[in-house]
Amino acid sequence: MHCHYCDREAAYAAEKEGIRVGLCESHFRERLEELAESDDLAALREKIDIDRTE
Repeated sequence: MHCHYCDREAAYAAEKEGIRVGLCESHFRERLEELAESDDLAALREKIDIDRTE
């Protein structure tokens, strides 16, 4: 499987609803950094902390 963004070999693959997308190491890191900076992740972290039982 090749990276969705370039022709390099995919190091990681994500699947949702039967569709698989590959990412090379570089593009995987880029996408992960984008996610880490997004408001969606901040909202998810907040929800997890609120719902967490210890």
